[in-house]
Amino acid sequence: MKRIDAGQLFIILYLTLLGLFMMLPLIFLVSTAFKPQEELFLYPPRFFVQSPTLDNFRDLLFAMSGDRIPLVRYVFNSVIVSGVTVAFTVLLGSLACFPLAKHKFPGRNLFFSLIVISLMFAPEVVEIPRYLVIVNLGLMDTYHALILPQLAFPIGLFLMKQFLEQVPDEIFEAAKVDGAGEWRQLLQIALPLIRPAWATVVILSFTAVWNDAGSSALFTQSEQMKTLPYYLSTVNGQGVARGGANAAATFLMTVPTVFIFVLFQRQVLSTMAHSGIKS
Repeated sequence: MKRIDAGQLFIILYLTLLGLFMMLPLIFLVSTAFKPQEELFLYPPRFFVQSPTLDNFRDLLFAMSGDRIPLVRYVFNSVIVSGVTVAFTVLLGSLACFPLAKHKFPGRNLFFSLIVISLMFAPEVVEIPRYLVIVNLGLMDTYHALILPQLAFPIGLFLMKQFLEQVPDEIFEAAKVDGAGEWRQLLQIALPLIRPAWATVVILSFTAVWNDAGSSALFTQSEQMKTLPYYLSTVNGQGVARGGANAAATFLMTVPTVFIFVLFQRQVLSTMAHSGIKS
């Protein structure tokens, strides 16, 4: 027992140190956001801020104040696009994973193989086809153009399908005997049981959409349809003159994704353990 306890203690200490090491980039990001100008460009760079200041955030607000489109508009666009995309990604993934995991129909394996194959392609590979589809549908410069291309989220469908396959078929067969239809099985049995999977999809989808500046550059033309990541990327593109504002903008973009991850992080480990991906 003493050996087991000592081994467990070693593992806990090792994982704690590893976790702290992996947090260093995030700590450096927070520290940089509050560094004054004289500390931002030190060489070698200083990891922790010595004289924290809010000047970087004031500089960012000053850079925004000169624009004719208020910051609230960019934030509103990002919230709408991210919220709607995440909601429909989970909804469509749930509707698709249920028949793929619990029903046998012609072409099921073929469809799932195509989903797995699509994981091999980087988003940049399909940018031109996406653009052509949006243009031909007449959706340029609309919220639909920013949302619809993001709904194709194969990694989310893969995780949910693999997780649902671990649920015993006997549960659904018992529900059928009790008179439960397909919708009731999906809503009252499947979705609650695969909560860790769709919680993980929420994290992955939100992170991808919230940080996406390319869609605004590709599918929108008017400034009032741009999202916050696109606008902050223009601030980051102003170089050394806006070094402090760049650090503050990066910090503001990272905070929501970290919050969403902390909110759902317990579900991620459960998903990885039951979806065929061992961490």
